[in-house]
Amino acid sequence: MPSPELLVAFFATTAIFAYIPGPAMLYAAAQTMARGRWSGLTAALGIHLGGYVHVFAAAAGLSVLFHAVPPLYMAVKLIGALYLIWLGVCLFRKRADGEAALPAIERKSARRAFFESITVEVLNPKTAIFFMAFLPQFIDASTALPVWLQFVVLGTIVNLMFSSADIACVFLAGAMIARLRRSSRAQRLMQRAGGAVLVGLGVHVALQKS
Repeated sequence: MPSPELLVAFFATTAIFAYIPGPAMLYAAAQTMARGRWSGLTAALGIHLGGYVHVFAAAAGLSVLFHAVPPLYMAVKLIGALYLIWLGVCLFRKRADGEAALPAIERKSARRAFFESITVEVLNPKTAIFFMAFLPQFIDASTALPVWLQFVVLGTIVNLMFSSADIACVFLAGAMIARLRRSSRAQRLMQRAGGAVLVGLGVHVALQKS
């Protein structure tokens, strides 16, 4: 494994990247705003599990393929962007439900947010590029630990730290809307706001040059 000094730099740099607002944090916040805190937490869990796809892909060298074949990268990026936009439109168009039916709806939405968030994260090739560009800076090929295993260990740490930021974002968003959720109008506004965030996020991802 890297030296203690390199590990300190690794943790510090990872923390900076993790707590800079990014797509995953915005997605978790949007789910919280539209469907409640439990859906936001399950979305964060789905993002976390989806992140392991990129961790193991980076360890296997799949990110090299994205660098070598730009059309493949662009195709996956556009698919992910369109999926985000579709989710946002669905939230924006969904009718607000009554207070009595809210618990059952939240449970159903939490399951949906979980599986949707896995898909969103898996379809985000920029995450794969990040792991492939960031992790090698802290890999020590001279140690007895295989390089691929170092990728897995460090990638898992990165994924956990990013997920901690997503969870913090969920609780912040939940605290902001806790009082507003008492009225159906506020629920509708939060649902539309969450949908707008997802649509905006999808458009932003689609228009990025790299």
